[in-house]
Amino acid sequence: MLEHGGRLHQAAARYNIPLNDWIDLSTGINPHGWPVPNIPAAIWNRLPEDEDNLVSAACDYYGASALLPVAGSQAAIQTLPQLRAPSRVAVISPGYNEHAHGWQRAGHDVAPVSAENLNAACAEMDVVVVIHPNNPTGARFSTQQLLDWHQQLSARGGWLVIDEAFMDTTPEYSITKHTPLPGLIVLRSLGKFFGLAGARVGFVLAETQLLDQMKQLLGPWSISAPARHVAAHALMDRTWQTAMRAQLNAEGQRLTSLLAKHGLNTHGCALFQWLPTPNAVQLHEHLARQGILTRLFQQPPSVRFGLPATESGWERLDIALAAYKRRGDS
Repeated sequence: MLEHGGRLHQAAARYNIPLNDWIDLSTGINPHGWPVPNIPAAIWNRLPEDEDNLVSAACDYYGASALLPVAGSQAAIQTLPQLRAPSRVAVISPGYNEHAHGWQRAGHDVAPVSAENLNAACAEMDVVVVIHPNNPTGARFSTQQLLDWHQQLSARGGWLVIDEAFMDTTPEYSITKHTPLPGLIVLRSLGKFFGLAGARVGFVLAETQLLDQMKQLLGPWSISAPARHVAAHALMDRTWQTAMRAQLNAEGQRLTSLLAKHGLNTHGCALFQWLPTPNAVQLHEHLARQGILTRLFQQPPSVRFGLPATESGWERLDIALAAYKRRGDS
């Protein structure tokens, strides 16, 4: 099992700080998640049904004609490598480590590739995995660049896998509207923008044949009926989506400015900022001792910051960063 953000109970025990006293900035999840209404009791009593309105709501939201609901994009990350014979796979690095882990575990030859070297990888490899915007660096690619890479790969039976988990704040950059195309696989999730990580709902957008293969491998009822109900309603709530995009883009800029105020120049997107620094461990520990949990990366040494949920959270982060800067200046 790889390390991930969000392990708040573990942090509370390690630093002896009560759970409710923490500010969790470790996940990049929207702290102002979609307001889940009461779920009708009958939904808890019935098995999930594919014929509900989840697929139609998702197709409308993503501008797609074919997709498969899965238990978070993690389910797709673990399943996709099982649908290919052993292949040469390039995975963007640094990036979400589960991608490389999933392909390696399925017996593929996996190579980490920097964003700058993706073009060369698309000319040589069988599968290329891109995270867009990248997690944790925030790197972006033009739609035309992605389509060019897809064309190179698909011409020889290859795949371009694009993880768009953090795309919802900037849907104009999404490639979902170009699906389905042979060899193009796009992963989406309701965990980040919608703040519904606990529901474990994601989608795979690809050719129908591949979706059918994945569905057979996953088996029935991969998403609970209550999660399907909540996801469909969230996807249809365009008023909330429009307002939340504006709010998150503003808060993302606020986070960038706050970090820069303390001499921390970062990269990222609306939901997180990433700081590569040789002092990553010291910064992470300094904040943790004050009840602020960030995501620590070992390679390269770096720290990722999510958005505080409240004004008091913003103030605590400001104060903690000022204390860290004073300690460094002393």
